[in-house]
Amino acid sequence: MNFNRRDFVKSTSIITGGLLTTPFLSEASFFNSNSDDTIKIAVIGCGGRGTGAVVQALSTKQNVKLVAMADAFKDRLNQCYENITSDDQAHLKAKINVPEDHKFTGFDAYLKAIPLADVVILTTPPGFRPMHFEAAVNAGKHIFMEKPVATDPAGIQRVLAAAEKAKAKKLNVVVGLQRHYQNSYRELMKRLQDGMVGDIVSASAWWNNDGVWTNPRKPGQTEMDYQMRNWYYFNWLCGDHITEQHIHNIDVINWAKNGYPVRARGTGGREVRKGKDTGEIFDHHLVEFEYADGTILNSQCRHMKGTWAKVDELVVGTKGKIQFDAAKITDHKGNSLYAFDKKNKENQPYQTEHDELFEAIAKGEYKFADAENGAKSTMTSILGRMATYSGQVIEWDKAINSGIDIMPKTLAWDADMPLKPDANGNYPVAIPGKTKYFS
Repeated sequence: MNFNRRDFVKSTSIITGGLLTTPFLSEASFFNSNSDDTIKIAVIGCGGRGTGAVVQALSTKQNVKLVAMADAFKDRLNQCYENITSDDQAHLKAKINVPEDHKFTGFDAYLKAIPLADVVILTTPPGFRPMHFEAAVNAGKHIFMEKPVATDPAGIQRVLAAAEKAKAKKLNVVVGLQRHYQNSYRELMKRLQDGMVGDIVSASAWWNNDGVWTNPRKPGQTEMDYQMRNWYYFNWLCGDHITEQHIHNIDVINWAKNGYPVRARGTGGREVRKGKDTGEIFDHHLVEFEYADGTILNSQCRHMKGTWAKVDELVVGTKGKIQFDAAKITDHKGNSLYAFDKKNKENQPYQTEHDELFEAIAKGEYKFADAENGAKSTMTSILGRMATYSGQVIEWDKAINSGIDIMPKTLAWDADMPLKPDANGNYPVAIPGKTKYFS
């Protein structure tokens, strides 16, 4: 099927989570002030994902130029700059103009970089996303921000409030839940909406693999510095792997359901993730998410070496089922109803999300409002974490309105951190049955 961009815009907003059904003229500062067609970008967060996002933004067809960079760490910013200006990226050099006085470091670096750009790329650890997104919206910038978009309910509310401002200002916002920009997922979702599998009766989602990196503690390193260098293992920065990674799969089911769960119950813990270098996060989560109509999503994510791996989603309907990674739809006897040609028709969604964003910006169109879905799918993952950490049934409304805020009150290298290791170097870890969020 030749499912082109025009057809896609005509379809419902649930196709991308935040794609608007009709393009409007944007009120972003780029269209009000620029005398030429150069789209200036700033990257906030210069780690691996930030580096990749910059390359993707500069690889679009538009006249895009990187003019500012910001990161808490100077060495990380310098490494990013070296990577994007290396001989391997020689084709991008003409699109990079970041003098030394446009390279900003520290916790307030984002405030200095944002005013210099038309589009802001937000790729720091997700705990910082709410404040960075809010600042970019207040400054009238278009935004690409990575998932997840927060790590606690207070952060979610902050993103939702800024999302409403972004809509009022007609600022394009794309969130890096890239399956919304992947050809196979778009085609499968279109057929689901057309009724090919009937009514959804259950769903499953998996992110099971080995886990990620660690960075050893260095002599003289402050607690803030150590946690920032090992951001994946601390909830205020990462949200646990159910939020940082498994959000992708959970979001696909929310997309299929065109809604979000009303409660969650589950179990989880640390079977192999033990020791001084693994912070506070769990190594497995098994969550039963319940939607308003009673549909259950069985969700599992695991970080354990030597175990079976699976990253996928499954939707079961009254007429058939969708296997997303395999990109096929079958009836309940296994007969094929539809198969997407991944070999010849699949795209690179990480690139496509930038291609479509910058195309809209260059045309002066307002098409993308991903922030609300990004926030609510992030909240779904947080709901699951709260359920596994506590061992209790956690209700959506109570959780999202709880005001729970796990961010440090002071952002400074010598800050007195709320989470600290004990005398043996181990961090406190949630204990189901003892950890409580509500009385």
